This record gives sequence, structure tokens and C-alpha cells, in this order.
Amino acid sequence: MQYALTIRETTYGRGHPSTDFLLDNLAILYADQGKDEEAELLYQRALAIKEKALGPEHPSTADTLNNLALLYSEQGKDEEAEPLYRRALAIKEKVFGLDHPFTKEVRENYTGLLQKMGQKTEGVDQQS
Repeated sequence: MQYALTIRETTYGRGHPSTDFLLDNLAILYADQGKDEEAELLYQRALAIKEKALGPEHPSTADTLNNLALLYSEQGKDEEAEPLYRRALAIKEKVFGLDHPFTKEVRENYTGLLQKMGQKTEGVDQQS
């Protein structure tokens, strides 16, 4: 996967939109391997590319927000994860509605974080 990313970046440039999914996938792999710092950097790069190319309210942008929030939550960086989940949930609700499986996945992640932080979870749907 790293090789494919290198080829795309060489061909299209480091910030080209065609690299965002590779950055996400490589970040997931690194996170699974416990390489959290590398994963975080890749998620941040993918997020910057998606926000610029697709816009800050695109569902793919929300996917990266959710993934980065999950990484932060697993690292105990709950204060950093919370606004990312909130933003990802708002995007998913706007694009897919309250009951779509994509929305539900983010809502479950966000609710889990709020419970972990000892915060109320009622009305999570209305917070976004």
C-alpha cells in the first residue's frame, strides 16, 4: 500500500485527491499495527486533502473525521476526539439522515466516547 501511495504521489502530487483513500487505508493499517503516530499523520493529511478537494461537509471527509476520532479515543485523547465525532455525525445526519447505517456507526462511536467521558448522551441526534 505504501508503494501504491508513493506511485500516486509521484504521478499526481502529494496533495492530489486521488491519494486520499490510500492515505486513509494506510492509516487504518498503521493503527491496527499500533503505529499510532504514523496513522495520525496520514489521517490528518487525508483530511486536509478531502476538505480542500471535496469540501468540509462531504461524507468521505466525515469518514476520515470518524477514523481520526476513533484513533484519538483509543489513545485516551478524548477531548480531541469529541469535536471530530460531533462534526462527522453532523455531516452523516445531513447527508444520509438519522437512521442510515453510516450515520448510526458514527453515532455509536460518539455515544461511546461521551459515556467514557461521563457526559450525557441524550439528544446526541440533536447536537449536530
